[in-house]
Amino acid sequence: MKKCYYLANCTTCQAIIEETKIDRHGIAMQDIKTEKITPAQLDAMKKLAGSYEALFSRRAMKYKEMGLKDQTLTEEDYRRLILEEYTFLKRPVTILDGAIFIGNDKKPVAALKKALE
Repeated sequence: MKKCYYLANCTTCQAIIEETKIDRHGIAMQDIKTEKITPAQLDAMKKLAGSYEALFSRRAMKYKEMGLKDQTLTEEDYRRLILEEYTFLKRPVTILDGAIFIGNDKKPVAALKKALE
């Protein structure tokens, strides 16, 4: 499977897509705002990532707005929140033949670039 979950109006996602040229590698691109993540897709991501928490973005504005930083969240909470609100997915998430690259930190972006070479 080759798929990238991203947010089209996110400048960070746009910059990573441009930097890695991911959209030119025959990878299916899914804008998570217009095409919601399905429970099966999220469960597949979790299987590769090891946890829903690894896929969860604490940078989302709603994280603070909803008072989630003051709560102890479970794996089921992370799963539910990501499925309810697309901004909670740490993005972009790219899956390449069993490997997963999560978020926009330098390390996963560099690993993604190397995997695409």
